[in-house]
Amino acid sequence: MAKSYYETLGVSRAASEKEIKAAYRKLARKYHPDVAPNDKTAEARFKEINAAHEVLSDAEKRRKYDKYGDRWEYADQIEEMERQQSAAGWARQGGPGGNGGATFEANVGDFGSIFENLFRRERGGPRGQPPRRRGQDVETPVEVTLEEAFAGTTRTVRLQGAEVCRTCGGSGEVAGAICHNCDGSGQVLRERRLEVKVPAGVKTGSRVRVAGEGRPGTGGGPSGDLYLVVTVLPHARFERKGDDLSVEVPVPFVDAILGGEVEVPTIDGRVLLRIPELTQNGRQIRLANKGMPVLGNANARGDLIARVRVLLPEHLTAEERHLIEQLRALQGGRAGAGAGQ
Repeated sequence: MAKSYYETLGVSRAASEKEIKAAYRKLARKYHPDVAPNDKTAEARFKEINAAHEVLSDAEKRRKYDKYGDRWEYADQIEEMERQQSAAGWARQGGPGGNGGATFEANVGDFGSIFENLFRRERGGPRGQPPRRRGQDVETPVEVTLEEAFAGTTRTVRLQGAEVCRTCGGSGEVAGAICHNCDGSGQVLRERRLEVKVPAGVKTGSRVRVAGEGRPGTGGGPSGDLYLVVTVLPHARFERKGDDLSVEVPVPFVDAILGGEVEVPTIDGRVLLRIPELTQNGRQIRLANKGMPVLGNANARGDLIARVRVLLPEHLTAEERHLIEQLRALQGGRAGAGAGQ
């Protein structure tokens, strides 16, 4: 028996939407074709993971899957036939209190034929065209560095695209039987590569939409969309919060006392920062418009927060020690004078 979508993602049937997303992202990163480009087993696993996530991440699709299992795609038709069957049974029995059970039982097979015809139409068989439906959306995870998120970048994505089955010519049948090459769908998948632009300003969790690059539709319906789900990797120097960045800035203790200028690294170069006199350790100084670009607004940027770390000397010359002792004596004198008043 084929694994259920829940087993594929390694979650329980009661899993929350957050748990499903977390499981999908973890598995997708592990089995992504870019991680193991020549591993056919990993590639097949990646397809299974995507298929499971497409259904379980959508509340309505998940409801149908929970109720009908592998036949979830036919849920609307099944429920409509159940309504028709219930109405027909009620009418044939003469309504409440009627006695038409024998007539109803003799016609149950009619609904079986309708049901079979419906599935044949869904498979693209000769008895009718499949209904027009939009294709499913597809998500794939991508990782970018902070520098790539700042400037924008591109990613090459491997996709499974559909094309007409050459064995059956798209009909889904060969000599009256289901085509085994396409399993009756009339389409076969082929791999292709797509270069996608990741815009400047993306954050972890951003979804980059590529219209029409998802699963193909049926009956002439439009294809779904492709979404790149972005994770921005941690940076060795900068911390990010929204569109703002923060960085630690070492400041010599003399400059912290008397004031001065120090160089501050930013995501796109270095700038001089004026340090006010008597700057305390841990003070935060905001540099406007030196943070990350605002997604969707090329002219706007966040700020850079410079966190001051006062540097104490590791060694003192005799003259430096003498001067600092003089300073301590002066401060002690002021403190004593203040205490005596």
